[in-house]
Amino acid sequence: MPSISENIALLEKGLKQETKLIAVTKTKPVEALLEAYSAGSKRFGENKVQEMVSKQEVLPKDIEWHMIGHLQTNKVKYIATFVTLVHSVDSIKLLKEINKEAIKNNRTIDCLLQMYIAREETKFGLSEEEAIEILNSSELGSLENIKIVGLMGMASNTDNNEIIRSEFQGLKGLFESFKKYESAHIEMKELSMGMSGDYEIAMEEGSTLIRVGSAIFGSR
Repeated sequence: MPSISENIALLEKGLKQETKLIAVTKTKPVEALLEAYSAGSKRFGENKVQEMVSKQEVLPKDIEWHMIGHLQTNKVKYIATFVTLVHSVDSIKLLKEINKEAIKNNRTIDCLLQMYIAREETKFGLSEEEAIEILNSSELGSLENIKIVGLMGMASNTDNNEIIRSEFQGLKGLFESFKKYESAHIEMKELSMGMSGDYEIAMEEGSTLIRVGSAIFGSR
């Protein structure tokens, strides 16, 4: 079985110029993260706040931490000091909370709007209309310490590559169309789509961030 560092080298070699790799480290022990770090991986994605905080405390401080799971408003304060990018924003309420905690820590926190693109029932994600409502919101202009820098989406869990491709194409279309809302607090530059099973399709369709776990660390 290839090692973590061999997997990372292979993935990095196949990346398009505009695509960055996020190693999804949820449930993985610190030793595995250190191995990934030694292989040059500096972007880690976590689903749970508690796990992210405990790992961040003991790992090198030049790691970029990406919150890729659902984020509850009452947990924002625990990651506001160090999180690089929140991929999973699905409400103006959450943006306000991130802004509040960012002010306390004297930083600006980058965020992605999580879009609902799959054909199956997933719990989280915005419709196009809901996203536009946030982008047009008068409240957004008063949130000085957050920036919406793009979109995130998860394709359907299916073996049908045509479905996956069409969902990614739809998300890329939204990403391009949302550029008309750009302002001091909105800059559409990151498109987070693609995981271990479908990242190659995601890259072909314009992903700038792929979130890869099992293709690096092996199956759970």
